[in-house]
Amino acid sequence: MLTLLATAQLIIALDATIVFVALPQIGTHLDFSAQQLQWVVSAYSVAFGGFLLLGGRATDLLGKRRLYRVGQSLYALASLAAVLGGSAVLLVLARAVQGVGGAMLFPATLALINTHYAEGPARNRAFAVWSAASAAGLALGALLGGVLTQVWGWEAVFLVNVPLAGGCAWAARYWIPADGERARGRNFDISGALTVTVGGTLLVFSLVQGPEWGWAATSTLGCLALAVALLGLFTWIEHRGRDPLMPLRLLAYRELRMAMVLTAVFMSSFGVQYYFLALYYQQVYGYSVLQAGLAFLPATLVCTFGIWLAERSLARIGLRNTLVIGQLAGAVGIALVCWALPTGVGFWSLLPGIFILSIGQGMTWTAMWVAAGLGIRPGEQGVAAGMASTSQQNGGALGLAVLVSVASAGGIELALWWSAAIALAGAVLALRLRESSPGAITFLDAT
Repeated sequence: MLTLLATAQLIIALDATIVFVALPQIGTHLDFSAQQLQWVVSAYSVAFGGFLLLGGRATDLLGKRRLYRVGQSLYALASLAAVLGGSAVLLVLARAVQGVGGAMLFPATLALINTHYAEGPARNRAFAVWSAASAAGLALGALLGGVLTQVWGWEAVFLVNVPLAGGCAWAARYWIPADGERARGRNFDISGALTVTVGGTLLVFSLVQGPEWGWAATSTLGCLALAVALLGLFTWIEHRGRDPLMPLRLLAYRELRMAMVLTAVFMSSFGVQYYFLALYYQQVYGYSVLQAGLAFLPATLVCTFGIWLAERSLARIGLRNTLVIGQLAGAVGIALVCWALPTGVGFWSLLPGIFILSIGQGMTWTAMWVAAGLGIRPGEQGVAAGMASTSQQNGGALGLAVLVSVASAGGIELALWWSAAIALAGAVLALRLRESSPGAITFLDAT
């Protein structure tokens, strides 16, 4: 069972990065414009973020093994459809379905670990394996994406999911214990899920299309107005609902509110690096897709060291200081990368900045999930994680949309300077967290 749960997280992490080095080839073969190409990434992020809360609720109501199998099956089927569709529209739709699969799979995996492994050494070992699989997925994504794209073409980055996810869905029937009886008398809050998903998607779509349509165009303003109206309706539904998708009272926790902001900031600063650097390596440096994939390997390895460092800094200097240091390291590292990009020296001149921002990335990733769980009752930890994860995914999609617009107007270097400024803003925001007792926080508490 632990093999299946670790593989689930590996697939989620893999899919977050494996397409980046294939983007130029996808854009050429399927006639994407520069503005449209980001939807190969954003469609997955928006769908993942929009359905996370519903996925968590469905896990509780329908059963953990059922949702695990549904999530893996959606990954496999959507990956096959991405290749067979043969058009840009169908590829984006397939990526959105992959995102829905991830939103079912992620909370189900966490719930299975917490349910079937006793608190203490057994659960600690399970989470250690799960976390290692996540780091391996990020490292493999960039490298495997380059190898597969160069040898077999962009289609291979999707086909690799078919036997992997499909095999896990089949094996779960035998390796994961069966679910008990379904919960009765509880509400899925479909209206809340639909309004927040459609509203968030429209908001990102407006930002993506704004540069092409014009920010003052009727279509742009209409989409923005409809997005705001739907998100407002979602808030009203959650306030009045008997069994809400997102209990609004949880927003009273300052640490959770800050964590939701910081996860969005994280994705808009650290998270966009893969997208822009993958394009820069191939379009400016002239790297092959394999070389671009190898270029990301140092970053993912150093990020793993940053996660290890966060475990120790949380225990020694506390949550707030860890987050501030992590965000500052990100701002400095991204700024160094920006400074080195136009020099023409090449990849080696980027390494100091990449090393510093990757350490900050690992530290921030760990610490922001600690913040999301502070003060939350055990029975609501899953909902809190879903809220922070939703903010992370939608924040990433929104941040990418804005920064792609900046890059279109002023170049990739300008977009990365903005990204460094966002990371610096994150460090300032982290100062608003209450100082915690260093010894009271551990890495496994964050999990």
